[in-house]
Amino acid sequence: MWDQRFAGEAYFYGTQPNLFLTQQAHRIRPGGRVLAVADGEGRNGVWLASQGFDVVAVDSSQAGLAKTRRLAGERNVCLKTLEADLLDWDWPVGGFDAVVAIFIQFAGPDDRSGLFENIKQAVKPGGVVLMQGYRPEQVALGTGGPPDPEHLYTEPMLREAFGDFDIEHLEAHDSDIREGVGHAGRSALIDLVARKPGG
Repeated sequence: MWDQRFAGEAYFYGTQPNLFLTQQAHRIRPGGRVLAVADGEGRNGVWLASQGFDVVAVDSSQAGLAKTRRLAGERNVCLKTLEADLLDWDWPVGGFDAVVAIFIQFAGPDDRSGLFENIKQAVKPGGVVLMQGYRPEQVALGTGGPPDPEHLYTEPMLREAFGDFDIEHLEAHDSDIREGVGHAGRSALIDLVARKPGG
């Protein structure tokens, strides 16, 4: 499905970084190692690399990763790309100063808790998780994201899942976003910044 979505020259979610990410990237250690999870066509990973971070962009789509490398070349930045099924990947342990997870709502309830635990284990003590996703109210808006509300996030869900981290920011809001044709219009969003204790 994702290779089909990312086929062609156009970038389905655009080439500009996610606004929440640009507003919160200051929380990452300067020059730190960042894992961009399900990074699609690379708009966020490439931007992070342009800010001086050491980026690994991981995605399951060969087409998306090819466009990531193309975009990085156009922006004259370097990052590592890695093809992996995130539900069946041998996740690194404590290898990253930050994990960036922007609209990674491919995982349903049966897989989500394991995915969140893997994200948490990949972060070094003192490192941070930056996550933005859709809330269930998004389904009625129809401006992006999966049609199944069980794939979407609520504040209590994220507060529980990251309860062993220090939650520095957790906000539900409705905002207008323009990220290619994939995310366009009024959107029911939720933002999380959670820091791993220690470090």
